[in-house]
Amino acid sequence: MKIKIGLEWFLNPDHLPFIAGIVSGKYKESGLDVEIIPTVEHYDGFEDLKSGKIDIHVNEPLHLYEHYFEGIKSLGCFFETRGGVMIRADRVQKLRANGKIKITTPASNATTNKIGFEILNRYAQKNGFVIDRENVEFIETDFWHITNMQNDKSFDGAWLCFYNFEGIEAELKGFKHLFIDQFESPYPNFSALELMTTQDVLDTKGEAIWKFIKITNEMASYLKTHSLEAQTIFYDYSKQEKSPLMDNIIVDTLTRFEIDIKADAQRWRALYEFLEELELVKLDIVQYSKIWETPNH
Repeated sequence: MKIKIGLEWFLNPDHLPFIAGIVSGKYKESGLDVEIIPTVEHYDGFEDLKSGKIDIHVNEPLHLYEHYFEGIKSLGCFFETRGGVMIRADRVQKLRANGKIKITTPASNATTNKIGFEILNRYAQKNGFVIDRENVEFIETDFWHITNMQNDKSFDGAWLCFYNFEGIEAELKGFKHLFIDQFESPYPNFSALELMTTQDVLDTKGEAIWKFIKITNEMASYLKTHSLEAQTIFYDYSKQEKSPLMDNIIVDTLTRFEIDIKADAQRWRALYEFLEELELVKLDIVQYSKIWETPNH
C-alpha cells in the first residue's frame, strides 16, 4: 500500500523515524511503500492533503487550527522541542528599553508576526517592562537564523527557532543569546510536529495508516538508544555532508521523539485557546472535536 508523506519543509533530522522505517525495510516488510515528499512552501501540504495528493502531512499543531478543513484529522504528535524567539544577549537591554528591534524569520506574515510579538510581549509583561508593536519588525529571510544574525549585525534576534537546531548551533558556536521559549514567556508551546491525515484516507487506507504509526513508534524508540546509527542513517539517506553541528543536532533531536503517537484532544487545547484569544482561529466545539476523532486501532 502506497503511503505518501508531505513534509512541512525540507528533509531534516526531525523526520528520522520515517527515514529509518524506509532504510531498515520495516515499512516494506509490513506491505507499505512509504514516500517522503519535501515541500517548497510551508503550507502547501494542507492543499495536497485536502486534494488527496498525499496521505499524511507533517506540520506544527497550530496549523491544524489555522488551516482547518472538513475531514482533517490528527494522528498524533511524534516530535516536540522548545521553540520561540532568540534575542542576541547584547540586545536584551535594547528590548527592555522598548527600542527598535529587527527580527529575522523564515516566514513573515500577519499570523506568524502576531504570534512572535505576543511571545515577546508576554515575556515583557512577566518581567515588568513594556514593548510597542511598532518597535518590532519581522524580516523574512530563511531558516539559517544564526548565520543571518552573524552576517547582518542589524538583526537583534530571530523568530521561529527550534532549540534542537538553533539552540544547539548557538551553543556550538558560542553565540550568546536569550532563548525566549515557553519557560521564559507564559504561552503554550507549539514547536512540535503532528501527523495529519483526512477521513477519506482513513476510510480507504486506515489499516495501512495504523501500521505506519506502529512502525514509526518502533523506529523512534530504536533511534533514541542508537545515536551513531541514527547519524549514519540520516547522512546516507539525505546525502548531506557530515558535520559536528549536524551530529549534535541529531543527538538532541533523538531525545524529543515520541514513541506512542496518538491523537490527543487535550494536548493542544491551551494552544487553541491562545490562538483564539489572538483572534487568529475560531472553531466551534464540533469542528474542534472532529480533528481528534479517529477509530481505535
